[in-house]
Amino acid sequence: MMQEMTPEEIKEKKPYLDWSLSEEEYDYICDKLLHRLPNYTETGLFSAMWSEHCSYKKSKPVLRLFPTKGPRILQGPGEGAGVVDIGDGQAVVFKAESHNHPTAVEPYQGAATGVGGILRDVFSMGARPVATLDSLHFGELDDAHTRWLLNETVAGIGGYGNCMGIPTVGGELTFDDIYKGNPVMNAMSVGLLDVKDMQKGLAQGEGNAVMYVGAKTGRDGIHGATFASHSFDSEHESQRSAVQVGDPFMEKLLLEACLELTQKHADWLVGIQDMGAAGIVSSSSEMASEGKSGMELNLDLVPQRESGMSAYEIMLSESQERMLLCVKKGHEEDVKKIFDFYDLDAVVIGRITSGHNYVLRHHGEVVCDIPVTSLTEDVLEEPSEEKQPQHMIDDAAKPAWEPEITDLAKAYKQTAWPSPT
Repeated sequence: MMQEMTPEEIKEKKPYLDWSLSEEEYDYICDKLLHRLPNYTETGLFSAMWSEHCSYKKSKPVLRLFPTKGPRILQGPGEGAGVVDIGDGQAVVFKAESHNHPTAVEPYQGAATGVGGILRDVFSMGARPVATLDSLHFGELDDAHTRWLLNETVAGIGGYGNCMGIPTVGGELTFDDIYKGNPVMNAMSVGLLDVKDMQKGLAQGEGNAVMYVGAKTGRDGIHGATFASHSFDSEHESQRSAVQVGDPFMEKLLLEACLELTQKHADWLVGIQDMGAAGIVSSSSEMASEGKSGMELNLDLVPQRESGMSAYEIMLSESQERMLLCVKKGHEEDVKKIFDFYDLDAVVIGRITSGHNYVLRHHGEVVCDIPVTSLTEDVLEEPSEEKQPQHMIDDAAKPAWEPEITDLAKAYKQTAWPSPT
């Protein structure tokens, strides 16, 4: 295990700059939120949760301009996926997400885990995923590297979905030199839901259990959220450690176990959320924040497939096929029996507490003790300057195009609809 920097060394050496946290943000956390220097684990948690991928700190000012409410909107922004009422007690659940940088450095796994992540977002709402779609944008096909990216990305999308029994039913594909070396991979999943089975990512009720279910935690995908938030360049092309590794067969088991719980035993459950970007920290802190609760976790209890993992690694790992549950006290063993049937881990790793602090223990020591809202609600937004693309400026300066017509009758015959035969 590597020797972690002390809070003083972090302040001096500024490793957080490589984790997408700015000096202004770091100083704000120290001076305004904690009134002390954060330790290594806490700095890592802030870096992940304050990344664009988790906090939308640059996007929120723009996203607020879109309509998000309506008579049929059962769930808008703020949960794992959107839910739209389609009548007769049923709803459609939608989720779309980009997985651009992972796909650029490891296209098969980048695309596959992009699909896996949105499928978990859909069934975390209590819905069964029925279809996937994609929007893919690559450089020109005369480049060998681009052809490799395309082939592996398409294989990753199909490979994960096919193993889950969920078809890809539509999408779009474009080629332009602007995407050379930095493709866009947007994945979308659609599910069906009986409205009575709808779930939320919520943790509340002092003494209720925080349960980890699914696959074990490894070192794959650590700081994947901050990696996805960086501007992508040649410096980041080798960051394969930030890309998760997916197992669709494990996800199929997780899907069936979660739907059995949400559809047959919802009275045992307070909330459920996918461990997506930023892993355990995002799901647990967001659920506690939503429930206006405190939470205490014992990281020694987290199922791990690698030895010697630090608290920092355990919390920021983005290992796939994992979910976090808030279970009513007294039903822990009932939930465990369901996941045991599917040969999946189901472990109580913490409890809901009074107050509003987020406390992590590891090897008997407190490695994090901060307000829950400091991770989820106190993020400094970054309004972006509105800029018009240069090509639009150039086009506007050109004179309007007008056709040259010397023979009106001939032009009419060339453009007129053919007469019916």
